[in-house]
Amino acid sequence: MPARSSSARWEGKLKDGKGTMKIGSGVYEGPFSFVSRFESGDGTNPEELIAAAHAGCYSMAFSATLEKNGFDPKSCATTATAHLEKVGDGFAITKIELDMEAEIPGIDDAKFQELAEAAKNGCPVSKALAGPEISLNAKLK
Repeated sequence: MPARSSSARWEGKLKDGKGTMKIGSGVYEGPFSFVSRFESGDGTNPEELIAAAHAGCYSMAFSATLEKNGFDPKSCATTATAHLEKVGDGFAITKIELDMEAEIPGIDDAKFQELAEAAKNGCPVSKALAGPEISLNAKLK
């Protein structure tokens, strides 16, 4: 399997500097700044990109888990919310919330919840981010 990479460049001091992040495949390149990270401003931030990666990975992992267990999912939509908070003298991503809604014919809620949790624990991005609490709110359509 190929290794994946992305890059970032920062110019200037923390509060008045500016940066650019680029996804290795070239599908995204955009600005980030102190304001886009710690306040509300134009541009993205690392936490938003981590959340996007986690949402995508989880949706795929859940689909694979369902298939391995004999289910044929119609759809799985996940939103990940990464919480950046002041901790001590620095900052930390303290929690990631996964909100997922899926349409899966022939599954009951107990099995759905069991497999949703298994996918959360097996998702490669969940494993990489094992430091923060990762919660899951799964809804069956």
